Order: sequence, then structure tokens, then C-alpha cells
Amino acid sequence: MSSVPSRYHPCSGCGAKLEFAPGTLALQCPYCGAQNAIAQDSSDQKAQALERLDFLAYLKEQAGNEPQLERQTVKCPGCGAAVQLPANVTADRCPFCAGPLVATGAYAHRTIAPRAVAPFVIKQTQARESFKQWLSGLWFAPNALKQAAHAETGIKGVYLPYWSYDANSHTPYTGERGQVYFEEERYVEDGREKLRQVERVRWSPTSGQVNVPFSDITVSASGSVPKQFVNGLLPWRLDLLSAYNEDFVTGFTVEAYQIGLEPGFGLAQQQMEGGIREAICRDIGGDRQRIISMAPQYSEIAFKHILLPIWLSSYRYADKTYRFIVNGQTGTVQGERPWSVWKIIGAAVAVIIVLVVVAAIRHHH
Repeated sequence: MSSVPSRYHPCSGCGAKLEFAPGTLALQCPYCGAQNAIAQDSSDQKAQALERLDFLAYLKEQAGNEPQLERQTVKCPGCGAAVQLPANVTADRCPFCAGPLVATGAYAHRTIAPRAVAPFVIKQTQARESFKQWLSGLWFAPNALKQAAHAETGIKGVYLPYWSYDANSHTPYTGERGQVYFEEERYVEDGREKLRQVERVRWSPTSGQVNVPFSDITVSASGSVPKQFVNGLLPWRLDLLSAYNEDFVTGFTVEAYQIGLEPGFGLAQQQMEGGIREAICRDIGGDRQRIISMAPQYSEIAFKHILLPIWLSSYRYADKTYRFIVNGQTGTVQGERPWSVWKIIGAAVAVIIVLVVVAAIRHHH
């Protein structure tokens, strides 16, 4: 069982550890600014990174024999995130809930090595600006929320684990086709009898089968980011994927996947079902469609394990954790938000005062 070694690049100027610089293809010293270029993928490396692996064969033959990474992984006691810490880091803050992480609670965790990674395009300063713009649009937000945007450690770069699936689907179905027609109907209005056209639908049974191919259906393997946030980050620029290179993750947090390959495909099927239903409705035709039964069958299933970038801010307010996420490729912002009870009460009181004053003025006149 092989593993991918981690790399360490000291700065030639001051000896500090270089970190990946978002928006570039280089490692940069966070202190003196010196840069080292990252070797670009050859055409063979790119093709290998984007190669789809056979899903069923992998589950049957390769599981346990694939290249793996061995990292110290800390389970956050607050939110349950599985965070991978570098070997020389003994303590940190959980990027998902801001809770303390201590390496003494770490365990050896072997994970399937990612085949590809989408490096950060959005820089931290750009993410912070997108974050601030999003915050500025929130009404009745606590002051602590605004402060989180200005904190030096308010935003952290995190690579989320994803599965990407391809598959062909073959789906027999039964349903009903509806044809719309109109009938005249008599009714009484204001004591007079009138006529109107009423829409009716004539249903007839139908059956058939549809074949729908799917490509690059992405499923988050993170157990830490709420599903609605993950969906709100779409779309991802999968055309920017590069062969996995630890240089791209240097200086950033990497979350270990918590949803495995097989259950991940179950989630992918839920996404595929929508496309299958649309294809069935087109196949049924007519003016209206009803699907009574469908039995999707999947073949030529393939997958990739990839890492996708987000900027994440989280803090605790009134004993609750709130997360704010920025897509590291596009700058799209998703987030939870608390409400300030005092600001709402203050606004309500202000409205009441204005109404009382207006009523008093009207009464006076």
C-alpha cells in the first residue's frame, strides 16, 4: 500500500515555510514574499489526473490497494469535522466551528489519495471583500458578525473532499400522457347565465424507457458543511482541475472525506433522478405527464476523488456556531446568519414611536 509523501519547501531568503499563493501557480513566503514556481502538469499527468476509475471494479478489487495518504487527523469535539493537520502542527482551531483542536487527540487516518485538485483562484483579500459585501446586506445582524469579517483569522482556506461520478442510466417507466381540451360550461353571474371555456385533461396510459448519460456529478464527501451551503456553491470549475500536488494544499486545511465512495454514489443517484424524470416527461409527450413508476439501472459507472477550494469563516455567538463560505474559484458566498434580538426590538420600538408621533400629529390637526 503506497502513500504520497508530504513536501516541505523552505524559503531561500528567510527559511520560513512557503505556502501556495491563490491566483498563481507558485509557492510564496508569507513573510518576505519570495516565490517558487510550481511545475505545471504535463499532458500525461493531466490525462491521468482526470481519468475516470471504474466504480464497480474499484470496490471489488482495488479497495485497500489504492494509493493512500497517511495524515494525523483530529476529530473536532464540537462539530465532528475530520481535519488533517500537518505533522509539525500540535494545535489549531477547527475551521468549521472555531473549536480547539489538539494533536494529542489525533489518530492515524489513511485516506484514498485525491487524483486531482482545483487550486484557489480567489485570493484571501478577494474572499474577505465578497464576505464583507454579503455581510453588509444582512439586516439586524449582531455586531459580533461584523467583527468576524475584520478579524485577522476570520477567513481560512479549506480544501473540501468531493467525489465526481459519471454513469449511463437505462430506465424503464410507466406513466400517463395528458391531452388538454376545453369544454363549454354554463354559470350564473349577477343573475345572468353565461358561458366559459373550462380546461380538461384526458389521460391515457403509456410506458417506455429512456437512456440518459451523466458526467461529472459532484458529491460533497464533507460531513461538516451543511448541504444547502454545498448546493449554493455551485457551479464548480472542474475544467481547472490539476493533477494532485501537495504544493497546492501547502498552508491550507484539508478535510478528510467522511462520506465514502459507495454511499457517495447513492447521493449522486439522487441528483441523477431529476434528469431522468425530465427525460421521461419528454418521452411521454403530450400536454401533461404523470410518472407512475421508474426503475433506473446504472452502468459504466466511473469516479474521481478530488479536492475543491473554499474560504471559510466561523465563530460562536450565543452558544451556536455560524458558518460563512466563499467559493474559492468564483467568490460565491453562502452562509448562516444570527439575528440580533436587541436590534429587532429597537427597530420595533422605533416604529412604534414613529406611529405614535404621527397619530398625535394627526389628532392635533
